[in-house]
Order: sequence, then structure tokens, then C-alpha cells
Amino acid sequence: MNKSASVDKAISVNSGHGSGASGAAPAPRLIAWEMSAACNLNCVHCRAAASVCRPEGELTLTECHEFLDDIAMLSPAPMLIMTGGEPLMRPDFFEILEYADKLGINKVLATNATLVTAEIAARLAANRVAAASVSIDGSTAAAHDAFRRSPGSFEESVRGIGLLKAAGIKVQINISVTKRNYADMENIFAAARGLGASAIHIFLLVPTGRAENMRGEEISAAEYETLLNWFYDKKRETGSEINLKATCAPHYYRIMRERAKADGVAVTAENFGMDAVTRGCLAGCGFAFVSSSGVVQGCGYMPVAAGNIRERKFSDIYANSEFFMKLRDLSLLKGKCGRCGYKKVCGGCRARALAETGDCFGEEPYCSYEPDKIY
Repeated sequence: MNKSASVDKAISVNSGHGSGASGAAPAPRLIAWEMSAACNLNCVHCRAAASVCRPEGELTLTECHEFLDDIAMLSPAPMLIMTGGEPLMRPDFFEILEYADKLGINKVLATNATLVTAEIAARLAANRVAAASVSIDGSTAAAHDAFRRSPGSFEESVRGIGLLKAAGIKVQINISVTKRNYADMENIFAAARGLGASAIHIFLLVPTGRAENMRGEEISAAEYETLLNWFYDKKRETGSEINLKATCAPHYYRIMRERAKADGVAVTAENFGMDAVTRGCLAGCGFAFVSSSGVVQGCGYMPVAAGNIRERKFSDIYANSEFFMKLRDLSLLKGKCGRCGYKKVCGGCRARALAETGDCFGEEPYCSYEPDKIY
């Protein structure tokens, strides 16, 4: 894959997406790596419940190199998302980054951008970090700072975004949607465009980590429908001008097809880009998460261990772990997800099902669609 490839170009269901009961493994195309669970902010919705102190047991530099050696051998080459916490909190971050670059690993950075300086931005660019994602969760500094529980964080993130762009690094704006900012989405979207984002991704809240304290702040199933239909309209409106993606919202891929059919538009890559050839929940099906202590999970919101890279190579865990093979088996889906005609392109959010029902194979709790086709 080309060094400049965006995150969105790293996933395609053409290589297989676990649509049957065989549990066959599609290639891992995106790997989110929590380089450190430490963070300088204290966000109310943090999946990692991160704090300013680095926890004990994080991977050593040698273990990081061994992990990178392993994923560098994968073909096709995956995209590595360097995330946290805040990855820049790790003292040896640039040693790890430089090693990854020497191995030719495709990489992007997930950061709050508050720690970015001109020097850091230049070093990121020199080591061919293709893009950086930064979360903006309010259209005003007051709204964003309240979400982050860090006064001044909005201004610092905006400053960091400017430095990243000045260094030639594309910036993706992430928006975590809850009842707090649902009514403000139009304004947040406009603010993100005003910051010169090359991509805008909306993330639908999964109540795990510190976000467990936000139970009840998830938008309703009806609001999901409204939001994702609004997002469809935004994608059609902006076209190729800016990349838009709905994350932790697999039912968008059902809504997209419903709307496209009503509009008389074929769901092809030409008309819908990567959305036409990807699916909703990618946990274990092209995507995996590796924690700061080496635990491999379907995604960062799904605290179920498939293995640990301190004991088995990531490549082995991803391809052969029992849990990942189950995640790829759509026949295991329960409730209306199991009988839904859209399950091959949606699959429901497995992390949200786990958080709400205790069963990651349960039905998506925030989907109002009632399937009329039984599989």
C-alpha cells in the first residue's frame, strides 16, 4: 500500500469479511495500537480511562520492535493506527516511530494534538506519518473543553492541527456523538470543515471504559436513524471534497443502501467510494486492536482478550484465535441481527452489544430496523 494511503483506503470487504460459518480470516488491514494508556487529558468518554500516569506493564521498547517486525511481514500491508491514551506521552515514541518507518509500515497517528509542536510535527512528517486524527466534540471551546474536562484543550488542539497541516500531514477530525452534542452536529461539522480537515469521522458512543459513567447519554435508536440519514445527505452533498465516515455505527451501511435504492443510485465504488466495499462492524474482520500491555482485542471498545502478543505473535492471534474466528462467523449473531438481510454489510456493533447485554453476539441495542428477511 502506498505510504500516503488514508485510513479509509485500508479496508475492503472484497478480500472476504466472515460472511459464513467458516471463520476464514480476511487480511488485517487496520491495526489500532494503544502505544500508551497515559494521556494528558481527562476526557469523559475515554475508552481507556486514561490518566496522566503511565500504567505498569506497558510493552517494552524491545517488545514494541518485535510486534512491528511481525506486522511488517503481513501481506497486504496493514495500516497501523498509533493511538492511546495519547501516544506522544510515551518517552520512546519517536524511537518506535523511526523503527516502524524503517520497516516500511504504513502509519497514521491518533492524537489530541495538544502536545504537538512544530518540531514534533516535522518529525512526524519526516517519518512519513500519512495523517493524524484529532477529536473535536463541540462547536465552541466551552463545549469541547467540558467534554475533555480540560480547560483550554480546544485552543491547544486547534493550534496542534494547524502545526500538523503546516508540516504537510493530513488531518482527520473525529466527532464522538452523544446526547450532549447531538443537536450541535451541524455546527461541529461546519467547524471541522473550517479547520481544513481532509476527513470527518463520526463515532457513536460505546459505554465502555470511563464512558460507562455516560450510560443514558447514548443517543436513541430513532436519533441514530436521523443522524445517519443526515450523514448520508452530507456525504452526497460534499462528494469527493472531503472524506466522511461513520464509525461504531454499522447500521449506516444499511441506511446507505436503503437511501441509494430510493435515489435510484447503484451502490458502487464509483458512486460511494470505500463505503460500497466495506462493512459496518470490522472487529476481527480486517481490524484489530492491541492494548498497551499487548492484549489483542476485536476493537478497543470490546474488552475481550483474543490473546497477548507477549505470548503469541499478533499475526497468529489474528488468524487463529478462537474468539476472532467466532467474530467472523455471522451465523453466531443473535436476535434480529442474526436474521437481518443486511447482516453481511452491517453486522451490528459487537462492542455495544457486549456493553449493553453482556453478549458480544447479541443484537445491536441501538438499531430500530426490524428485518423482514430471515437467514
